[in-house]
Amino acid sequence: MHPRDLPLADAQALVRRAVDKAEQLGLRGAIAVVGASGALITASRLDHGGPGGMARARSKAWISATQQIPSAEHLRRMTTLPPPISAGFVAASPEALFPGAGGLPVRDGAGVVVAGIAASGATVSPFLPAGVAPEVVSADGEPANPEDLLIAYALGLPYVGQHGDDGARWRERFGGLLIERERSLGMKPAPAASAQPELAWARELCDRVLRAGGGHRVSVAVVDRGGDPIQQDRMDDAVAGGVEVAAATAAAAARFGGPSEQLAEWYGAAAGQLSTLYPTRVLAVPGGLPVTVDGRVVGGLGVGGDAPSVCAELARRALE
Repeated sequence: MHPRDLPLADAQALVRRAVDKAEQLGLRGAIAVVGASGALITASRLDHGGPGGMARARSKAWISATQQIPSAEHLRRMTTLPPPISAGFVAASPEALFPGAGGLPVRDGAGVVVAGIAASGATVSPFLPAGVAPEVVSADGEPANPEDLLIAYALGLPYVGQHGDDGARWRERFGGLLIERERSLGMKPAPAASAQPELAWARELCDRVLRAGGGHRVSVAVVDRGGDPIQQDRMDDAVAGGVEVAAATAAAAARFGGPSEQLAEWYGAAAGQLSTLYPTRVLAVPGGLPVTVDGRVVGGLGVGGDAPSVCAELARRALE
């Protein structure tokens, strides 16, 4: 009777729907799904999404999953609490570093919260992007905003704005323009995303690890050359700690251009201090390998959640 997080396949389906809608809207950013346990299940960054968005999306998804409320409601509560209480919450909940609006809880058929989902990034916001058609950011004839459209569309829920007055932003951009309900495209089916080659590449690398996992339940991460995640996945019932190990070994390989354990050889006892030089965490144990194209490091692949030797072998197989 112990509770379980949303299954990986279901979480990936939600993220794919959000990516489809984001491409239709011309947005660049990241979408994350965090389990009710607080552990990441899956996350994807659209091409040219830039660093930082994944961390913000994950934080809002964590809030929605663990507090079991929209992150907008959490933000409202935090801004009305006495400062010592709100500061204490952040200290006790380090994954809630970005208490922004936009995250929503995900419920199972019995109404139990099994995850949270959120989006953020370079152009993922409640503001209307330049050149966007009014029909695209209208939900059933009413003003909407892109970030909340992504999440409502992914969940198949009626649109409800989470970022304040959609009407004010609409009037600033489109004036008194009215869109008929049947012409509103915001919640209509979006075509499958087809212009995300980097994300497709990262997903394929992660999928190779998951297919090769056999009886090993692991987490996998593909990061860019700066160490920011492009794709992350945690297998069903895989240990929570593997998520951070996969990301940190992938970042070690990408940022330093060699197997993650090489950092221990290069820097000895000082290897543990490398994360203090830059916010991206790196880990000097086996499991991470650089990804190269024509001799140039373009990213890193990391696996965590099992013995380091097993994780390193899974990463090696995926890159063969």
